[in-house]
Amino acid sequence: MSRKPAAGGAASLPESPLMSRSPDYRLCVAPMMDWTDRHCRYFHRILAPDARLYTEMVTAAAVVRGDRDRLLAFDPTEHPLALQLGGSDPEEMAQAASLAEAAGYDEINVNVGCPSDRVQSGRFGACLMATPVVVRDCVAAMAAAVDKPVTVKSRIGIDDVEDFRFLRDFVAAVADGGCRVFIVHARNAILEGLSPKENRDVPPLRYEFVHRLKEEFPELTIVINGGIRSLEEAQRELSLVDGVMIGREAYHNPWILSRAEQAILGGAIPKSREAAVVAMLPYVRRQLGNGVRLHSMTRHMLGIFAGQPGARAWRRHLSENGPRAGAGAEVIEEGLNIIGRRSG
Repeated sequence: MSRKPAAGGAASLPESPLMSRSPDYRLCVAPMMDWTDRHCRYFHRILAPDARLYTEMVTAAAVVRGDRDRLLAFDPTEHPLALQLGGSDPEEMAQAASLAEAAGYDEINVNVGCPSDRVQSGRFGACLMATPVVVRDCVAAMAAAVDKPVTVKSRIGIDDVEDFRFLRDFVAAVADGGCRVFIVHARNAILEGLSPKENRDVPPLRYEFVHRLKEEFPELTIVINGGIRSLEEAQRELSLVDGVMIGREAYHNPWILSRAEQAILGGAIPKSREAAVVAMLPYVRRQLGNGVRLHSMTRHMLGIFAGQPGARAWRRHLSENGPRAGAGAEVIEEGLNIIGRRSG
């Protein structure tokens, strides 16, 4: 299949061998605003070579009319990688999807789960669950414009609607537009009265809705998200659905990704947490040479030693020294030494 012309500076990116494989959704890392930027994803890729990674949400309007070279930039080693888009205009979503495919993304994911006021004011995110026809039309337009999978990430419902039929009817409508992969955060989204942070904790988890969704739509790929904090929980869910998406636990305790990679996907992983940090150093030095501040990278590495001796000293050292003007990779090496590990 011929590839469409690439957009901007991403045209020369080499393809990863993973790009030619059938999509594997067994282990995914959730898109998280302000967290899963390209530096975070690079570190996660070191920890889990085959997990499916997702960008922070970007709006279709920004991709179409903004600095797309900056917005769509990523390192080739991040594959398999999905771009998460926010929007509700089918034509604009299709344009943005086409640009994302040209930039080399392996999947375009539609955000139908974010409950923030800012997102609602733009008529996208979780509020779109009330208008499944709009999501269907966006998916259909995007699927017609690209060859990569177009997927949807949603909640199980909105506000006080706690009826499985609402979720079932939403999925049925959007599937009519060509979507075959649904990632479902197993909580309602409360559109008024709760902050985005509270929306990640307060509405109760209803995993049974997602399990039932798989039973009613066996032909679809159903990925569960929300509250998965251990390898054991992930493995249990994989007996009921097609994939698990780990969110905050992957950020605050990223070593879980290596454990899940090995147990679920059978991939090769760093031999230790310290080995993962050492593997990050060449990337850090390259980015420092490009003018990236050290803190922009080390902030994503704070949790790598979570639960281990020296974890607090590691976090404190990086938090205090990473933001310093002119801070370099030696801060990371010093941190390894402080907790009794050597980087050499």
